[in-house]
Amino acid sequence: MARTNSTMLPLGTKLPKFELQIVPDTGLSDPSLDRGITSFSSEVIPHKPLLLMFICAHCPFVKHVESELTNLDVDFGDQIKILAIASNSLESHPQDGPEFLAKQAKASGWSFPYLLDLDQSLAKSLKAACTPDFFLFSPLKDGGQRLCYRGQLDDSRPGNTVPVTGQDLRSALNAVLSGKLPSQDQKPSIGCNIKWKRGYEPSWVV
Repeated sequence: MARTNSTMLPLGTKLPKFELQIVPDTGLSDPSLDRGITSFSSEVIPHKPLLLMFICAHCPFVKHVESELTNLDVDFGDQIKILAIASNSLESHPQDGPEFLAKQAKASGWSFPYLLDLDQSLAKSLKAACTPDFFLFSPLKDGGQRLCYRGQLDDSRPGNTVPVTGQDLRSALNAVLSGKLPSQDQKPSIGCNIKWKRGYEPSWVV
């Protein structure tokens, strides 16, 4: 496990196009998945704020905040679009395979889709670096989305005494839902490094 910080992608970055596989048996309460759809595309994102969460099943940093991700789903799931993204290489980390992601989602009661970034293209496009890593986008008039928050959930980490509250991300979400931009004083997330495929390490990985 390499303790890694977010790269802090520039604010204002537009959401790239993507189409990712849906982890079977997750996101079952999502109306877009009621017809046996097995993939999710950026083309069908509704005109509302979008939260991308790069997470996985085995990471202790993710396990530390799982209950707060459930709380965010309950508190904001009807106002924003939430997508969980799993980008770890399954060659080196089969413990983050679909069956383990589905077990994690069911145990946590998540209603948002869990998506497999098997070729790691979305993680690379957004310079995602760790799990968890959070990216909040706000909708544009042209139908696109722009990045308005990236970084940590809050100051809590495994082993410190700070309670998990989601304070930083919640503040950003409330700002966007009020028609405002979040404060630009944003702290990077810290977690396990994304497990890149051999020979596929992005240029920002040291």
